[in-house]
Amino acid sequence: MTDTPATERDVDVLAAQLGRAPRGIVAIAARCACGNPTVVHTAPRLPDGTPFPTQYYLTHPDAVAAVSTLEANGAMRTMQDRLGEDEALATSYRAAHDRYLEERYALGDVPEIHGISAGGMPDRVKCLHVLVGHALAAGPGVNPFGDEALALIADVWRPDRCTCAVDV
Repeated sequence: MTDTPATERDVDVLAAQLGRAPRGIVAIAARCACGNPTVVHTAPRLPDGTPFPTQYYLTHPDAVAAVSTLEANGAMRTMQDRLGEDEALATSYRAAHDRYLEERYALGDVPEIHGISAGGMPDRVKCLHVLVGHALAAGPGVNPFGDEALALIADVWRPDRCTCAVDV
């Protein structure tokens, strides 16, 4: 994991990226090549008490847009089909789920979301934004569908090339 503390500037950039104040920031889990936040590591319980299973929240607008296009084009359906057919893939995806939970439990166990990771893991492919956020936070080889989605959007967005339009 690549967590770095969130600075005041990071919070301002996140607010500009999200169009609202960020909530429950633990750290910045991944950064753009220019240093702006790309993924925020979020607490399992928000300050207002709401349980929040999405601990790796993709914030970079161009990454979010590219992943949204993948979802709109049916990538999740194809991935879901493969999950049911490929035992090695299913095992790797379950391991990503287990790691996700282990990392969240390190921040605290929230009973309402105990055992629930995010993105549909380990049995479904439900939200590529979460899976890409996890892949960026954890690094290559941890979340197979997050890695795959990153490869599929590489011609539009890549973490090693800055496309930030945020000027804070």
